[in-house]
Amino acid sequence: MPISSLHARCWPLLLIAGLAPSAMADDNKTASAVFAAGCFWCVEEAYDKVEGVVGTTSGFSGGDVANPSYDQVVAGGTGHTEAVKVEYDPARVDYATLLYVFWRNVDPFAENRQFCDQGPSYRSALFPMNAEQRRLAESSRDAVAERFDRDVATEVSDFDAFYPAETYHQNFYDKNPLRYRFYKSACGRSERLEEIWGDEAEASSAS
Repeated sequence: MPISSLHARCWPLLLIAGLAPSAMADDNKTASAVFAAGCFWCVEEAYDKVEGVVGTTSGFSGGDVANPSYDQVVAGGTGHTEAVKVEYDPARVDYATLLYVFWRNVDPFAENRQFCDQGPSYRSALFPMNAEQRRLAESSRDAVAERFDRDVATEVSDFDAFYPAETYHQNFYDKNPLRYRFYKSACGRSERLEEIWGDEAEASSAS
């Protein structure tokens, strides 16, 4: 079975309502950020390792269909890409550090795909939720382009909405470790990241 088909395997779906746009939680003690770096299972794993991150949610962003299902998104036509909403404590980690982690967990030169997963639903993107996040996101993208002297395919698009994926996708890497490790290994994610970023690949901090 092709690896992309393995990732797109269908199970019974549970539709969850979308989250309203907001960079800050109600209590103003945590902040939110949305990142798309290919398979959201892998992106969740990357950010769950970051000190100061208090929660991650796999889902979809960047499209024009409300409350899409996983099957709808990967089939195409909704405009969404797989994304992860990161809740973090700004007193412990800042958005700039989250951007550092993002870039070292993505192939910034791949268009409409990431690693073995192909199609617009796997495009990489940053979804800044306010003016400061946009400034930092654009600056970080410019820095990557300058570092490698190449055009960067990763989009920077204003955040509109985030829709959580079905329950079985949440914390998949932790709940289904054998299947997850097989998928990630066969997809060549770590090898490609190391090819691009060297010792910085899959970083969980900026140190």
